[in-house]
Amino acid sequence: MTGKKAPDKLFGDIADYVLSPPCAIAEVRNIAGYCLMDSLGCALLALEDPDCTRLLGPLVPGADLETGTRVPGTSYRLDPVQAAFNIGAMVRWLDFNDTWLAAEWGHPSDNLAAILAVSDYLCRNASEPELASVTIADILSAMIKAYEIQGVIALENSFNRAGLDHVLLVRAASAAVVTGLLGGGRSEIISALSNAWVDGGALRIYRHGTNTGSRKCWAAGDAASRAVRLALLAMRGEPGYERALSDPDWGFCRVLFRGKPFQIDRPFGTYVMENILFKVSYPAEFHGQTAVEAAIRLHPEVSGRLDAVRRVVIETQESGFRIIHKEGPLRNPSDRDHCLQYMVAVALIYGDLKSGHYGDRIASDPRIESLRNKMEVIENPDFSRDYLDPRKRSIANSVQVFFSDGTCTGKVLIEYPLGHRRRRGEAIPLLKQKFAANLASRVPERRCGEILRLFENRMHLEKTPVREFLDLFVV
Repeated sequence: MTGKKAPDKLFGDIADYVLSPPCAIAEVRNIAGYCLMDSLGCALLALEDPDCTRLLGPLVPGADLETGTRVPGTSYRLDPVQAAFNIGAMVRWLDFNDTWLAAEWGHPSDNLAAILAVSDYLCRNASEPELASVTIADILSAMIKAYEIQGVIALENSFNRAGLDHVLLVRAASAAVVTGLLGGGRSEIISALSNAWVDGGALRIYRHGTNTGSRKCWAAGDAASRAVRLALLAMRGEPGYERALSDPDWGFCRVLFRGKPFQIDRPFGTYVMENILFKVSYPAEFHGQTAVEAAIRLHPEVSGRLDAVRRVVIETQESGFRIIHKEGPLRNPSDRDHCLQYMVAVALIYGDLKSGHYGDRIASDPRIESLRNKMEVIENPDFSRDYLDPRKRSIANSVQVFFSDGTCTGKVLIEYPLGHRRRRGEAIPLLKQKFAANLASRVPERRCGEILRLFENRMHLEKTPVREFLDLFVV
């Protein structure tokens, strides 16, 4: 550390949590396994998009390492910093990975990029036997802790209201957990973590309005790669900054968080992994998932009467209204997958919503703009209240269609999306189907079967060395 003051309490609490014994609760570890499975599937599916693949590989041509980290679905062997960028961009590209919604939202599986990159690199380069034997059990334990750090901070602290992007929480959580994986102690973890906050936060400009662009797809990979760099620096003895959050003149809260201290009302445990939200069927911003499901239910009743639609009323939560209620032109897929009206229009017309529906070909369908122009989006105060209620954590939307002859559909209200904890039994079989399909999009058939069998045998999965696991995904 640079001085003699005690570190900010949050830094100490996070460091102690990272160094605590791994979670042994079978249910939580099972959920973490599904998060690993789903995230890798999302990463593989992203490789079908040339806008994603052009960003992958070494930062400069020829920077390939014989003992580098493997990037799933490719033949790349990269240093762990660049590997974290690659994996993070892939996992996040299609907006199809797991989600956390609170005062701040985000995608805790973004942390997998740093965890996987460092763990595989350790396996392939370790001078000590215990580091060479990092297993999937260690990956799952690290994921549980990274999810919890990101998610608990997000519960009561809204970075988006300060104009900052949620990926700073990925950088912080990953920096802490990865330093622990590297063998760092309390001092090293606090060093990496404090430097993550000293970095400040990315502006949310690339997620909103006419500025929406593809950076929102690789911002988390960027945060994960920065976390790995900070962890490696900490392990070389780079000092941290004990009061990076609370310094009254130059601390993060004073400079970038409108002078407000962080509010942390829950101890670090397993709450976030227990309540994580999966995107099972629809690659869309999560605040609109139940609206899409409602619109798909209405599709049979509406699709044959599109010309007669007079008005479409969507009721949503305050966060959904603020983030994905968009009127006017939508310039690219990144803009469209964060537009509530676009998603609902596609679902009403086609009875489905897939990644391809955000492309220019489907977007040119004049029926989509016709429906968007007839939509009224309203914040429902009950939805907003239940969204923040820790006992419910609902993400409700309702959709109702009115026709020019005076008739209307019923109002379809869905409180909990398919990937919510309250619908997990319904979701897991579909999540497995999603993974199998995504896996088959990239990996040879024989190895697809081997990987699927491995995920079905949780005990065998956890004992598998990370190196052997990632070798299954080499293409």
